[in-house]
Amino acid sequence: MTAHSSAKARATRARILDAARRELGRDPDRGLGAVAEAAGVTRRTIYAHFAGRAALVEGLAADAGEAVRRASAVARDPTPNPVTSLAHLVLTLWSVGDRYRTLVALAHRDLGPDRVGALLGPTRDAVAGTLAHGQRQGVFHTALPPGPLGRALEAHVLALLDSVNSGLWTDDGTAAAAAVLIAMGVGPDLAATTVRRLRPSR
Repeated sequence: MTAHSSAKARATRARILDAARRELGRDPDRGLGAVAEAAGVTRRTIYAHFAGRAALVEGLAADAGEAVRRASAVARDPTPNPVTSLAHLVLTLWSVGDRYRTLVALAHRDLGPDRVGALLGPTRDAVAGTLAHGQRQGVFHTALPPGPLGRALEAHVLALLDSVNSGLWTDDGTAAAAAVLIAMGVGPDLAATTVRRLRPSR
């Protein structure tokens, strides 16, 4: 395979994954025909890259998991302030929100809990660590342990992403990050100030 054909194959694969993310994000029951049409390719082309729907879903999950992993790694800044750390994490995850939402949606249909746990584990660990730090400092709610509180935060972010995707709301992550901080127990003024400090141009 030449460098040109290899680059073309990678571009086609990426286009198929983008189409699958859109189609399966809207309706997890969508078939390969719908994905092929959305990607502007034939079903045969999809089969050249993925053995079938299960392989496509696994490729989509791996792509989403890697994007979320990179985002959470970037957000692990050295700040000792858990409020700033959590806001930074939410803002960074928001930038890959379509992948994050699709990955969690696929968990309920196509992926087992162990696979989803492996893909989302680094992000969930980062969130739980930040929440535990904030609870020790008295800035986050302590009614729940960090693990369950982190899952509640995850559901909160997904609900906000769904609101944007369905057209109910428009946000670049700024309001979402402030809302998450408030939900975790941070005062509204501090939440708004923290997010503005991270996005001073907004």
